[in-house]
Amino acid sequence: MAVKPEGQRRVLAVGAHPDDLEILCGGTLAKYARRGTTVVMAIATDGSAGHMIIPPNELAQIRHEEAQHSANLIGAELHWLGFDDELIFEDIATRLRFIDLVRATQPDIILTHDPGDYHPDHRVVSRLVFDASFIAGLPNIKTEHPAHPGVQPLYYFDTLSGASFTPTEYVDISETYETKRAMLECHASQLKWLKEHDNIDALDFIDVMARSRGLQCGVKYAEGFRPEPAWARMRPYRVLP
Repeated sequence: MAVKPEGQRRVLAVGAHPDDLEILCGGTLAKYARRGTTVVMAIATDGSAGHMIIPPNELAQIRHEEAQHSANLIGAELHWLGFDDELIFEDIATRLRFIDLVRATQPDIILTHDPGDYHPDHRVVSRLVFDASFIAGLPNIKTEHPAHPGVQPLYYFDTLSGASFTPTEYVDISETYETKRAMLECHASQLKWLKEHDNIDALDFIDVMARSRGLQCGVKYAEGFRPEPAWARMRPYRVLP
């Protein structure tokens, strides 16, 4: 069982693509970091499909560097899993990689995509994290790192634009919102491409989302979450910052 909030030392956030974590829970990760919690940002795919002009290998390198710059802003550990963008799916080898991620990072709480989010990669990652974080405590399943005891609380962060997602818990990110923006600004290749190709201003996008969730809970800026309600996941105390 994870320790109580005052003793939470490590949080693992798992996103499918570079920039997912910044968009959907960056303010919360920055808030954890300010409180002295070790933040681990894990990125499942290399983001190599996220452009129409930059070749995949070059783009993957750019996006890895951008993700590292973002993690550095809050002193987070970055774990780059490097699966092919748009081609991650559940199989034995992938499940074992995710199990080993949990064991290597030893989190007290885990954040990841909602299982009903719009993107196939988001859905796959959500399921992999659910499965891996349960199996990670079983020593008879062998990976590079030893078993990590217990089953950690698992929280799903918001979907893109909040579509089909109703938060049950909120995190006030009013004091870390500018850090969230700065983290997303590290992903310059995507900000530029989204603006030029899709006429989407990603910085305006997160501002609208954070203000909307803030209005729902009575603060200026907020991020929404819901806990995984499966047996062994729930706690009788708040674990979000």
